[in-house]
Amino acid sequence: MRYIGIDFGTKRFGISISDPLLLSAQGYAVINAKLKDLLALLKELSEKHGEITVVVGLPTTLRGKVSESTQKVLNFVDKLRQALKRMDKKIEVDTYDERFSTVAAERTLIEAGLSRQKRKKVIDSQAAAFMLQGYIERIKK
Repeated sequence: MRYIGIDFGTKRFGISISDPLLLSAQGYAVINAKLKDLLALLKELSEKHGEITVVVGLPTTLRGKVSESTQKVLNFVDKLRQALKRMDKKIEVDTYDERFSTVAAERTLIEAGLSRQKRKKVIDSQAAAFMLQGYIERIKK
């Protein structure tokens, strides 16, 4: 079983993946924010790793309320679930609070000494990894 994290964006999706023992999550890829591209990647990952669960970062407000961004992600999650059902893929889709994942990823990359240009290339996948790591820690309890 693997978990795939998605940091939703209007231009790009950051993708992360868990290790098989659910010890950690790593940045995997950054892809165009197109459902068909994501579906192709999820199909590939499910064929390679077997059972997977997709975890989409849910951007709630600091008070945990639903915002316009939250609603966009929830609409996307519905479309993703419908598309996976049509593909006859038994891939579960869940959401997880990702309020500070991008900020945490940015800080880590700055501390690692990456230039702004290099950070821009990996920030989305690293934010997905931070979010997925939090999800993994929650489900292991």
